[in-house]
Amino acid sequence: MDEINKTNRERWNALAHLNVEYTLPFLELTPADAQRYVGRHGILQDVSGKKVLCLASGGGQDSAAFGILGADVTVLDLSDIQLERDQQAAAHHGYTVKTCQGDMRDLSIFPSEAFDIVWQVYSLNFVPSVEPVFRGVQRVLKTGGVYLAQFANPFVMTVDEEAWDGQAYPLKHLYTDGENINQYYPYWDVTQPDGLPGKVLGPLEFRHTLSTVLNTLVALDFTFLGLWEWIRPDPDPEPGSWAHFTQVAPPYLETFWRLEK
Repeated sequence: MDEINKTNRERWNALAHLNVEYTLPFLELTPADAQRYVGRHGILQDVSGKKVLCLASGGGQDSAAFGILGADVTVLDLSDIQLERDQQAAAHHGYTVKTCQGDMRDLSIFPSEAFDIVWQVYSLNFVPSVEPVFRGVQRVLKTGGVYLAQFANPFVMTVDEEAWDGQAYPLKHLYTDGENINQYYPYWDVTQPDGLPGKVLGPLEFRHTLSTVLNTLVALDFTFLGLWEWIRPDPDPEPGSWAHFTQVAPPYLETFWRLEK
């Protein structure tokens, strides 16, 4: 376990203890909800019986959607608490899930060509290099398998809604691949157990340039299926709000790939 692994495990467990939104399991999910979640953008259809790896996406959200739809789901995540919530969601909905504590950069516990789908929501930015992650995914994914890779929009990664100056969200830092952005924003805003707002140290987070992400995947025989930007829907967002910021500069990018090895 290196320092990045150790630090991010501790900090994700701390976030989970505070029950922040993205650490809570989907306990109210219906099959129709699950199908919309898994089948977004029209890439995945029937996943029943498919072997799915939810990579560094513990918490009982993604695994719940696939489990409800009859997939054979495995979750790998650093956080003990997040993995407990995958088991909580499975017990609640009545399916079985396999959980493994580990680092997304080391998938050696899995055999080659073990999965039909690798599903990785926002987590790539918690390691300094995408290359070991993508190589691991290439090895464990079957030929023709589908990979969801979601990551931060690298162009705006060091800008947020608090930077609004009344006219714009200014770009302030160099566009550097592998840069640790915690030096600019070390704390995450959270709601504390007493309901009051607070701040907690965020996980170590790194910028990956768009060229690095796309070109590394292409070099590993992945075929690009599409890219989508995430925004917070709001017909009239207040300038300086999170919804407004996302409509000026979408903070997250979601890509789908098919492995052609």
